[in-house]
Amino acid sequence: MGVGRMAAKGITPIGKKIAPKVTSGYVREILERAIDGYGPIKAAGASADARLVDAKGDVEDAIDAAVAQHVRYAGMQGFATNIGGGITLAVSIPANVTGLALLQSHLVAAIAHLRGYDLDDARVRNAILACLLGEDGVNELIKKKKLPGTPMAIATSPVHDPELDTTVARHVTTELLAKVTGRRAALVVSRRIPVLGGGVGAATDAYSTYQIGTYAREQLHERRV
Repeated sequence: MGVGRMAAKGITPIGKKIAPKVTSGYVREILERAIDGYGPIKAAGASADARLVDAKGDVEDAIDAAVAQHVRYAGMQGFATNIGGGITLAVSIPANVTGLALLQSHLVAAIAHLRGYDLDDARVRNAILACLLGEDGVNELIKKKKLPGTPMAIATSPVHDPELDTTVARHVTTELLAKVTGRRAALVVSRRIPVLGGGVGAATDAYSTYQIGTYAREQLHERRV
């Protein structure tokens, strides 16, 4: 299936279907769907393994391919959920939040899998969500003592802290909503102009996904023996 059809028939409709309930609890459900697969979206591990086969076993090349693929998808869904202009914001913003969370969770989970992490491990799942906050977001929460450490530290901590499940999901939800609603004036204004809004949405989501992929590959060090 081509990139365009993947975006049109996969991520965007999923976002519109499940977006109205975007909450911290639902972000964790999005993570589960990204890891386990949902509709046309393959499970993150299976998708990562396919990239690894294409890369002839080279993990870093497979990660490069995964990042590039998800950046393209993010641009597609960013355009699709923002092209309607200001009149559709009530629907498009939560749909965009959901689509972006699904894509970025899927990408980080794929990177984690390729680096040898167990995606069924609750610590790893919290680390995946923490990566969605980006480097600045994580460092700020560590400084405020709301996170115990970096995604790498969370993934490799001696024990799982159940309270961290809610904490990380809540902050990820806030961050995603901030990104998509566009607290920056330029993004909000551009969404009132349909085509321009679609272009800005595409560029913003694509770049954001690239940044998340870069941060995840820096944080989730190789664990394979």
